Amino acid sequence: MNFSTRMSSPLGPLTLRATDEAITALNIGGTARNATIALDVGIQESNDVLDRAVSQLGEYFAGNRTSFDLPLEISGTPFQEAIWKALGDVPFGASVSYQELGQAAGRGNAPRAVGGAVGRNPIAIIVPCHRVLASNARITGYSGGDGIVTKEKLLALEGISYR
Repeated sequence: MNFSTRMSSPLGPLTLRATDEAITALNIGGTARNATIALDVGIQESNDVLDRAVSQLGEYFAGNRTSFDLPLEISGTPFQEAIWKALGDVPFGASVSYQELGQAAGRGNAPRAVGGAVGRNPIAIIVPCHRVLASNARITGYSGGDGIVTKEKLLALEGISYR
């Protein structure tokens, strides 16, 4: 069974989806930029998993949480899944380049392919795709919320410097 809930955040509304067991999607803003997130599918009610996610996200935005302890169900290609798993290893307050992320995932030097996988991350914030910068520490884009503005807010929240 699918469940969904919405919450307010400093980034605007967040829509979260889950099964009985795990978080399956987090969308920033009112529309889904990521085609893998269908906001109109599922039951529009919360469950224990979503309640825990809302609580932990509230703590994160208040500056009282630096990591998430939530079950996740995330599926994509083997390449995408390797990149998303490596994203989960980038700690709060740190950043990584696309090339470094690809190497950490065991996927070599393919920064554009890594960028494509990062942009398709269906569980933004919790799987911290905002912590990925270009090799020169510049922001090259962001597919969630209001794009680069949203990424800048997340980086500022974590004290991550960029150019």
